[in-house]
Amino acid sequence: MSSPAEFYKSLPPITKAYGTACFLVTVACQIGLLHPEQIAHIPELSIWRFQVWRLITNFFFLGKFSINFGIRILMIARYGVQLENGPFQRRTADFLWMMLFGALSLLGLSVIPYLSFPVLGISLVFMLLYVWSREFPNANINLYGLVSLKAFYLPWAMLCLDVIFGSPIIPDLLGIIAGHLYYFLTVLHPLAGGRNILKTPNFIHKIVARWRIGAPAATVAQPDRSSGVAFRGRSYRVGG
Repeated sequence: MSSPAEFYKSLPPITKAYGTACFLVTVACQIGLLHPEQIAHIPELSIWRFQVWRLITNFFFLGKFSINFGIRILMIARYGVQLENGPFQRRTADFLWMMLFGALSLLGLSVIPYLSFPVLGISLVFMLLYVWSREFPNANINLYGLVSLKAFYLPWAMLCLDVIFGSPIIPDLLGIIAGHLYYFLTVLHPLAGGRNILKTPNFIHKIVARWRIGAPAATVAQPDRSSGVAFRGRSYRVGG
């Protein structure tokens, strides 16, 4: 069995960076080095007073220390790692672009009345969960030892549990919307015969290559379009 240090070292780069940032920022808020109001996305401050760091830092706060905080960290460690090491293996730029697109989508959605929320870290984690559930739809999940279900339904089950235990519904719902938007544009729409209008920009590929983030990219085939996708994720063939 590997030690915690070895496990941490083995994590893929984007998931490791995001999970570490979430942990450090949340700890800093917990011990009083930061206050959540200093990092929250408040449009009047983020935009009109040019406190642009809020557009980024709000994604790194997962709430006060609690069972829910631990669950969110575990979600990053499990679902983010499985995505980055699975469908996005050797596609670090695409995974980074997915995270950036998710963050931008959440900022846009938070402008809508009744969907506004000052910290979107939980929403971004929920987006990861949603995309994972579409990529591994038939995986069997045992939810807290209470019920077994297919991964396809996991985001909705988690949302219901959060509501039952008194957590706000908006962050979870925002993550599901952003995750479905990404999956629709990159998988469902191309499978229906449309173009992939959300290709990873060249500058993201250049950043990943320049900083040597992750494993070298490999030639990756397009998603299999031979059947419907309601209960299946995309499949890739390395070197195809």
